[in-house]
Amino acid sequence: MEKMVIETAAPAFVFAVLEGGPDSIPVASRTQRVSPYHEKVKLPYYGGYEHFERTVGLDEITPSEEVVFRWTMRTELAE
Repeated sequence: MEKMVIETAAPAFVFAVLEGGPDSIPVASRTQRVSPYHEKVKLPYYGGYEHFERTVGLDEITPSEEVVFRWTMRTELAE
């Protein structure tokens, strides 16, 4: 019996490298493991969220590649 090989269009996860935003974000928080389908990353930080958006399209992602997400804005937590 032959084994069937199924190729997927995208890896199971990618490493999101977060660029921009506050300089005080720790280096360890600037790399996140996310689904390759995520367009945005929302990082909880000092009572709010820092928002980052992916800089490349899904078709440009390879399994071994880190994907850059650039800072776009900050939102505060509602009380």
